[in-house]
Amino acid sequence: MVSVEIDVYGFDTGEGLPEPVDYRDLPYHWKGGFYKMDITALEARLKKATLVLGDIRDTARIFFERYDPAPIGAISYDFDFYSSTAAALQMLGADEQYYLPRMYTYFDDVTGSERELYNDYTGARLAINEYNRAHEDIKLGIPYHLLSRQIVEAWYHKIWICHFFKHSCYDAFVSDYDQQLQLA
Repeated sequence: MVSVEIDVYGFDTGEGLPEPVDYRDLPYHWKGGFYKMDITALEARLKKATLVLGDIRDTARIFFERYDPAPIGAISYDFDFYSSTAAALQMLGADEQYYLPRMYTYFDDVTGSERELYNDYTGARLAINEYNRAHEDIKLGIPYHLLSRQIVEAWYHKIWICHFFKHSCYDAFVSDYDQQLQLA
């Protein structure tokens, strides 16, 4: 039996949302100051997670050097804004030692309702699309294996799979060796 340990890191300003940069941050829906955190109360409740405080544009640049995390197998993005999500996605360009070759990602702010009216030209969806256009060897894609199920849960539409095509372990065989079907 293999023992697996999981490290959890949470990124936040602690001060709530900053002011939206422009229309891509959906200022008709988000306002600066939303979700201000009681840092002391939260830290007192944390047992295993590490809180990384600061603007994601800054913390994304220093995270790997400062924390040297184990290989990442999943990331949940809940930055609300295009600008913050775009900054956080830049972390995917770190050395391959920090990632599994294929990784689940969750984007909280990509479906919404008739209030947000998320689309591919604003918010997190725009950040994902721009990231994919700018990176040949790392792509975020739709999880068709989830969307093809008989019952599709709403949260399946918030999942993307990140493929690191140049990862040294990308081609390592992970499937069943005996896939041959017997002729009846």
